[in-house]
Amino acid sequence: MPDNMRAIVVMGVTGCGKSTVAAAICERTGAMLIEGDAFHPEGNILKMRAGIPLDDDDRQGWLERLGEALARAGAPAVLTCSALKRRYRDVLRAAVPGVGFVFLQLSPEVAAERVAYRPGHFMPASLVDSQFLDLESPVGESGVLAVCAVDPLVLIVEKAVAWWRAEGT
Repeated sequence: MPDNMRAIVVMGVTGCGKSTVAAAICERTGAMLIEGDAFHPEGNILKMRAGIPLDDDDRQGWLERLGEALARAGAPAVLTCSALKRRYRDVLRAAVPGVGFVFLQLSPEVAAERVAYRPGHFMPASLVDSQFLDLESPVGESGVLAVCAVDPLVLIVEKAVAWWRAEGT
């Protein structure tokens, strides 16, 4: 992967497929996977399980920890993170200059359906709407690839890998 974009963040609302897409990209490229959900403090998880949306204060320390993990990872690395707001993405950009973002776009209806049938995850379907309320689309920001989250996984991965490689040329 290119040095000037040594890491990417697979981002989007809950249920968009961040973990699945990131794992497939890592399998294809040999990049290191960093699962953002693993960095949430227990208080955040308990809040989400209770159906209470996280706010900016809840996310700040989590984003800082993700940025540190991404910076320590070396190259290449793929992070899963909702990165819903521009300021959240900017925390990650400050930690790893040149980081790219693969934005998995989908409708609220599809997200709610996916989350409702996702066993064992702490994020309930009742929080899908709050994710869309917080979402500030990254489309138009530098270093962002937007893809349709309902496309076949192989197509999403092909687009993401080709884009990541092209960003270094």
